[in-house]
Amino acid sequence: MRTLFNIRFLERAWKYEKTRLYRAEKLYTAQNYQVFLETFHKNFPHYVFFDPFRGKEVISAPLGSIEKVYVPKECLEYLTTIKRKDSLQEMTLRFVNLLSADSTIAIDDFGVHGSIALNMHSAKSDIDIVVYGAQNFRKLERTIERLVEDGALSFVTSNRLDAARRFKGRYMNKIFMYNAIRKPEEIQSKYDVSKYMPLKPIQFHCTVIDDSEAMFRPAIYKIEDYEPANVASVLPKETIPKLVVSMIGCYRNIARKGGKIRVSGMLEHVENLENGETYHQVVVGTGTSEEEHIWPL
Repeated sequence: MRTLFNIRFLERAWKYEKTRLYRAEKLYTAQNYQVFLETFHKNFPHYVFFDPFRGKEVISAPLGSIEKVYVPKECLEYLTTIKRKDSLQEMTLRFVNLLSADSTIAIDDFGVHGSIALNMHSAKSDIDIVVYGAQNFRKLERTIERLVEDGALSFVTSNRLDAARRFKGRYMNKIFMYNAIRKPEEIQSKYDVSKYMPLKPIQFHCTVIDDSEAMFRPAIYKIEDYEPANVASVLPKETIPKLVVSMIGCYRNIARKGGKIRVSGMLEHVENLENGETYHQVVVGTGTSEEEHIWPL
């Protein structure tokens, strides 16, 4: 199957029940996405969907092909019911219980994802956890900072973005990562309500004025003080973006309120089809350019 895709895969493979799974070496490059799209067009066209509200094709599993949905919260609950847990499962539960107790976040607001959630982990796997809700995420963030100061945990940073996000660390001898999921009441968008029209790529600097949705995916930053980085990015006042939206996970939570960021992305015109209101935003992660990014300044 992977010979159909002209990209580089990781050497490591995972086993989901009786199926071997492979992962692209670089998941989020525009070039790889175009290869994915082309391969699906040729071999699995029913997995390509033209989205009329975004005006482009996207890769999407047909609803009739989905056999099971793994919900992080339910995966954590299932983990507690396993009678003969392996060492990673035991460690994951101890870690979540530690965080829940120290943060006073209810255990019901935690979940697990990644290979351990699908029961296809190995001794080399990491601990991937989630917490539900923006307020819980900020509380957990402060708790992990305190546990690092106390020496119970340590941060692991491989690059500048890791250092900004501080989402990756070490618990005992195992790497962990934590992210956030919206609670149902925090979901503001709805399919078929808005129409999105890409206008042109732009580069600029700005100030973050609201980071309340920066920890989610997509990460949303409300911005002001738009400063174009080149002549092509000079905009009329009415088209200056008020949001930066990242579809790429590594740009979650890399800037806080009051912080400055450098952005390269696609300017979009957004129209609410119910009330006619319009605004502009910049999207990072459109799958059309390798230059799209968000960098904290």
